[in-house]
Amino acid sequence: MLLLLAACAGLFAVWREFDPLMPKMPYLTGWFLFTLMVLLAAYNGRKKLPFLPAIRSETWLQFHIYVGFFTVALFAVHVGMRVPGGWFEAVLAWLYILVTASGVLGLIISRIFPKRLTTRGGEVIFEQIPVVRRALADEAEALALKALSESKNTTIMDFYTQHLQGYFAGPRNFVGHLFEVSSPLNELLHRIGELNRFLNAQERVILYGKQDADPAKRKDGLADLVRQKDSLDYHYSLQLALRLWLFVHIPLSYSLLLFSVVHVVLVFAFSGGTP
Repeated sequence: MLLLLAACAGLFAVWREFDPLMPKMPYLTGWFLFTLMVLLAAYNGRKKLPFLPAIRSETWLQFHIYVGFFTVALFAVHVGMRVPGGWFEAVLAWLYILVTASGVLGLIISRIFPKRLTTRGGEVIFEQIPVVRRALADEAEALALKALSESKNTTIMDFYTQHLQGYFAGPRNFVGHLFEVSSPLNELLHRIGELNRFLNAQERVILYGKQDADPAKRKDGLADLVRQKDSLDYHYSLQLALRLWLFVHIPLSYSLLLFSVVHVVLVFAFSGGTP
């Protein structure tokens, strides 16, 4: 980080000192910036070829992070600390801003989300989440049907149909889980608690499960399944976010490179082929 700050400070000092004396400064900074962007884009290719005996992926990642931050200063110098004019330059600038912003977002969530996932139960494989969700939904439905058949009372079944059937059908509270918002779960558990006074002892076992010192004799109730489903949704939300940001960052990066190539061609075309 100290080297990054020193490099940025040196870049700004050199630019302020020599920019008035060097009309070709934008060409120099532009080629430097383009070269660094190509190297940054190469990181995605390096991740797909882990068997290469070249630089380790961890080293590439550190290079990608710090050089990416350095390009922010280099981009500011390249545009002369001004807002780009013209629609093409504006599009190019916005592409760079979006690539940088998505990269910073990815850095943040890749540092925070994995640690948060370890606090919510064991490892959950993303591809198996729909299967686990379906199993929880089937178990919840079976408990509701059991309450109906054994007690001849529709209280639990009505509650299941109104509040739980849709809850178990798919992911819930996606954005809330990203920001650790647990109010939807608490509200649902509160409604389950309010249902308690209308139930007999047999129905309460179905609702809250059977507690026993012997783990083999314990049984999950609907409230337990609701908590398990919430933890599953938590894993789904954070893992999906970790995957989705790449589908934003990588296409934007390649679009930026493509527009940069066009930018180079246009610059040299309108300068008569020479800087």
